[in-house]
Amino acid sequence: MWEQDPELFLNNEALLALAPLTQTTSPQGLLSQVAQRIATIPNRGARENIAGYTEILAGLRFEKNLIRRLLSEDMMQESVIYQDILQKGRQQEAFTMINRLLNRCFNQIDVLLIERVRGLSTEQLENLAEALLDFTAVADLETWLNQQEYN
Repeated sequence: MWEQDPELFLNNEALLALAPLTQTTSPQGLLSQVAQRIATIPNRGARENIAGYTEILAGLRFEKNLIRRLLSEDMMQESVIYQDILQKGRQQEAFTMINRLLNRCFNQIDVLLIERVRGLSTEQLENLAEALLDFTAVADLETWLNQQEYN
């Protein structure tokens, strides 16, 4: 990528997110051009998604503050990709906390049960956190998980 001419990428909406990784003597200038090009994309959904992809890829080369300054943070937050990344992060954090609580309450938990917990949505993990307060044995966790499969 770093040997490619950025013009090809700047002039192709499908490749635009890769443009910050291309050859240039002025990386900041190139990122600025990319941001300006993104701002001209008429379809809001496409614009938001391309901005999201661009922020992620630009992070391989540029500092976060520069990316945020040139690529509007508001536009990034509306991106479905950005939202998906945030949701996955929330889900991972919730799982990590539940896993720690389960191990503290019941010592070692069967790997298969942990994998079932890992597969829960963020909302289900939050519900499990509340339900866990009433559990007295691992069997309570199994019962709760079985109920989730039928809901």
